[in-house]
Amino acid sequence: MIFRFLFISLLGVSLAACSDALSSAQAPEFSGQSLNGDIVNSDALQGKVTLVKFWATDCTTCVAQMPDNIEYYNQYHDKGFDIIAVAMKHDPIEYVRNFTEARQLPFTVVSDKDGAISQAFGDIRMTPTAFLIDKKGRVVKRYLGNYDKTAFIQTLEKALAG
Repeated sequence: MIFRFLFISLLGVSLAACSDALSSAQAPEFSGQSLNGDIVNSDALQGKVTLVKFWATDCTTCVAQMPDNIEYYNQYHDKGFDIIAVAMKHDPIEYVRNFTEARQLPFTVVSDKDGAISQAFGDIRMTPTAFLIDKKGRVVKRYLGNYDKTAFIQTLEKALAG
């Protein structure tokens, strides 16, 4: 039992350290195609605060977070906030398209069909994983799994003000 606790504790420290190490790092270059056919790439991040969110239709936490993502997008989009939702390569495009249409996602959705975007961001495998990127293209914060909504909004508002 103690070994299990230590392992989980060390894993938490490792994830936190990884998250901290990414803060203020330049966001990686990437390119993909949105569901509506537009090319989406790292150049699109410049001048906006952007949440790049890796998700999947079979991820219950991802699905549960989508209403909040829609709310944040609607509330802050006119202030310079954007979301790029990157569907994982294992997620069938029909599922992603159906989910996006059924929930009327107002932000850009990209299918990472070859895994290149996930690879660019550090070989993302766990969903949800999200990166808040500032107006200069720097990673402000990395989010793994659930996150504190109040803290997210504070970080977002600070990034928008900067």
